[in-house]
Amino acid sequence: MKKDIHPENYRFVVFKDISNDHAFLTRSAAPTRDTIVWEDGKEYPLVKLEISSESHPFFTGKMKFVDTAGRIDKFNKKFAKFGKFTKEAK
Repeated sequence: MKKDIHPENYRFVVFKDISNDHAFLTRSAAPTRDTIVWEDGKEYPLVKLEISSESHPFFTGKMKFVDTAGRIDKFNKKFAKFGKFTKEAK
């Protein structure tokens, strides 16, 4: 294995699917703000996911619409001005 290829902050991190509360512990260098106490009683950095293999339709076989905190409405408001073209803009 090559030396010095991993980032300095490569550590154990808990990833939690917020749509169904499924969580798993793995190694990552993902930046985090939150922490969580894991099943072993230790505190780990927490990365919140909107979708994981436990909630994704491809893996579950169920179609499920997930709109976390109105993200679609927020996106539409943010980019609405770009969707309205005039003849002059073309």
